[in-house]
Amino acid sequence: MWGLPRTRYADSNISESSEETEIAVNIGGVKHVLTGDLLNRYPETFLAELVNNSSECFDTVASLCDDYDTGKGEIYFDRDPDMFKCIMELYYYGEIHIKRGICPICFLKEMEFWKIDPDFLDECCKGCLKEAEEELSEIADKVKLILDDMEREPDARRWQRCQTFLWKLMEKPECSLPARIIAILSFIFILLSSVVMCVGTIPDLQMQDAEGNNVEHPTLEAIETACIVWFTVEYILRLVSSPNKVDFLFSIMNMIDFLAIIPFYVVLTLTYLGNVVMGLSNVQQAVQALRIMRIARIFKLARHSSGLQTLTYALKQSLKELGLLLMYMGIGIFLFSAMGYTLEQSHPETMFSSIPQSFWWAIITMTTVGYGDIYPKTTLGRCNAAVSFLCGVIAIALPIHPIINNFVIFYNKQRMLENAAKHELELMALQSGVGRLEETSPKSLKSHGAVNLWDSTMRTCQSDAYIPLLEDSSQRTPLSTSKDKDD
Repeated sequence: MWGLPRTRYADSNISESSEETEIAVNIGGVKHVLTGDLLNRYPETFLAELVNNSSECFDTVASLCDDYDTGKGEIYFDRDPDMFKCIMELYYYGEIHIKRGICPICFLKEMEFWKIDPDFLDECCKGCLKEAEEELSEIADKVKLILDDMEREPDARRWQRCQTFLWKLMEKPECSLPARIIAILSFIFILLSSVVMCVGTIPDLQMQDAEGNNVEHPTLEAIETACIVWFTVEYILRLVSSPNKVDFLFSIMNMIDFLAIIPFYVVLTLTYLGNVVMGLSNVQQAVQALRIMRIARIFKLARHSSGLQTLTYALKQSLKELGLLLMYMGIGIFLFSAMGYTLEQSHPETMFSSIPQSFWWAIITMTTVGYGDIYPKTTLGRCNAAVSFLCGVIAIALPIHPIINNFVIFYNKQRMLENAAKHELELMALQSGVGRLEETSPKSLKSHGAVNLWDSTMRTCQSDAYIPLLEDSSQRTPLSTSKDKDD
């Protein structure tokens, strides 16, 4: 709260006194007495404007605050007192730090209320603010995505409605029960296809054709054909219903789906038509090479597993640590293979014929695999091997913690964003006057909540001590009435 200016004399023994304006402010129940010379260090701020206007009439002062107590000489603001302590650091120290436990986005709104430029924030706090803004942007994107999934356009053409329905059916398992069933079936077909591919290599289950070549069992081949038909139909439906065909075709996961399907049809083409163009042996070699590409189907599981997607992102974020590991291992392999070759030259039965050939020994030693096909026979060579695998253990163990930490951080962040998006939708439903989200029109949510996502997020992120401030002074409830009753 701000109070009427009071005169304070620097020294009563001096005939010429220096007057200094003193103002009492009450922020959320916490009283502060501030001086004019302190606040005028930054004259463009709201506090400096108040201290300069404090000598004006009652209506002028009351219009700038939430309540004005003429008896106590205090001006009241319904703001967070903890945030205000951080705001006051600007006047005392020339910079502002955001205390732990305060939302950076909410604090930015607080600085905007007190007319303080965000450049006064310290660099460390600007980083936190940037991260919070990115999270808020991601929440807004998720909310928009959910609203787009909920929205049904009655004016759209029949084909557009069918395309949207088919896209949600194939790509949005959380939208409906049929979509979940299709996702489960796709997951089962991926596992079944992978099992058939592995079981088909068992010699007892293989059969021979008229030329004596090994072929798959008819039952396994029928199962394989059924899986490929499912994958093909699924891919075509997703391609037809995709709103952006170019992005769909060049997406990494969709390219993996294509590579998992195309070998089957290429094998059929080579089997039935290849004999006319090339020899039978060449056809069989091409078929075997293409069959290996079926292992790409296992990567289709990433489409249905958020854990695999999170792991991929964690590895992507840990490229620096992985690069450091590879560099360390490369230096160690070169060093210990050269030392092993040099130390083993004195032995007549040495297995280290050259340094490049010793690279294999260094790799399996530093990774603690130890096949035993190459091993040192001299004492110094064995000491070199002991040091090499000890260094390998240390090199492998060092980046494990950062990678796991990145995985946990990203996983928790995704869960937080999903929960925040759902909470934001519930708030939109309440603000639009409907108690349940399912009963709310997506268009009404968009018109009411999506535009004000920033402000609504501010309200949900405020600390417990915060009381929302009404921007319109005409809507403020005068607190002096209750105060007078107490008096």
